[in-house]
Amino acid sequence: MSSAPPAVSIGVDFGTSNTVVALADSDGRVEAIRFEHGGRSHSVYVSAICFWEDRPGSGLHPRAEGGPWAIEQFLEGRSVHRFIQSFKTFAASSAFTTTQIFRQRYTFEDLLAAFLRTLTRHAGDGFDLGARSVTVGRPVRFAGGNPNDELAMQRYKAAFERLGAGHARYVYEPVGAAFAFARSLERDATVLVADFGGGTSDFSIMRFSRANGALRAEPLSHAGIGIAGDTFDYRIVDHIVSPRLGKGTNYRSFDKELPIPNHYYSSLARWHQLAMLKGSADLRDLRQLTRSALDPNPLHDFITIVDHDLGFALYRAVSDTKVALSTRDSVAFRFAREGIDIGATVTRKDFESWIADDVERLGATVDEALAKAGITAGDVEKVFLTGGTSFVPAVQRLFTERFGKTKLTSADQFESIAYGLALIGQTAEPDRWTVAAAA
Repeated sequence: MSSAPPAVSIGVDFGTSNTVVALADSDGRVEAIRFEHGGRSHSVYVSAICFWEDRPGSGLHPRAEGGPWAIEQFLEGRSVHRFIQSFKTFAASSAFTTTQIFRQRYTFEDLLAAFLRTLTRHAGDGFDLGARSVTVGRPVRFAGGNPNDELAMQRYKAAFERLGAGHARYVYEPVGAAFAFARSLERDATVLVADFGGGTSDFSIMRFSRANGALRAEPLSHAGIGIAGDTFDYRIVDHIVSPRLGKGTNYRSFDKELPIPNHYYSSLARWHQLAMLKGSADLRDLRQLTRSALDPNPLHDFITIVDHDLGFALYRAVSDTKVALSTRDSVAFRFAREGIDIGATVTRKDFESWIADDVERLGATVDEALAKAGITAGDVEKVFLTGGTSFVPAVQRLFTERFGKTKLTSADQFESIAYGLALIGQTAEPDRWTVAAAA
């Protein structure tokens, strides 16, 4: 842990891809907890957890590691393990009840509590979620086809209660980002905050003013949508990777040729689902399909990705391609592991055509936030963008065309939300920003 000021309040930004925890003192100084791993200092704790057994078959609870230590344990692969990332995406899913890890079943609350325990352990001596004011971020709209926000909040609260933080308040993530940004404002302003995460994109419009030297904030509207970085990854997978793993091919059923069902391939880009595919009925069905497929080799490659836990390596290859397309017109995609070799040239033009509908829906959600606030784009004086997806050129153009380039600004894509959440805990009325469980 870094030499941060004594914490009066703690801000927790539990993200789909990464988690950041910030500490604020009574003077409003704020700093992120840093984690020392591999000879480097990290302010980001990867939202992943790895379970393994030291003594298989002993009946003892499996051990667990989170963040970069989870990735290290997974990549070393010295024992049978279960690696899960981006599990936040299950928070609002009524369909997800438990997952089996070795001989035990884990609910979402079990996974989140286990993850938070690893974070607390690595945060250093003296860090205790139960000892201070705690503000936890939540998306405006949770990820998923039919998200149950009330269920998600019940699960969040149950998990944090296990860490002694039953007193935690829950605040929209873009509101946290807005508070971090507002410290730099030199005059009153209406601000649109766009927070692009891994699973969701959230938008809040806030009115900031100062009276007697104190910053005042008024929330005007919130809107969110389950489109973000993982969705853009999915478009690359769907056009480049899935066809090489059997999507669009056929199998024989009696005297008919039928297409391989497409639903298997959604798991390839939704990394949390790919981790859950191991040992599932879907994987058993895929094995069965290899016997009747006209070309079984692509399906064998798909099964190899699941059996050998190659989802993380595939995720990195896809994500690296997406990031590179933000600065280059074309990128050579390559994934080569365990006898699988997939390569293709991806152009920015193609990528932007694949995500065009997604960007249009993001724009519609921004318009929804403006309409709820009862203002127009011209009334917005500053636009604060945070999150890696905000650097995608097509997303940049969306905001430039609506608001003008001079209004756009950004800050640290990882730390701003946690900073703002910690600062909210320092306000005179922190509970004013709390979101009701069923909001």
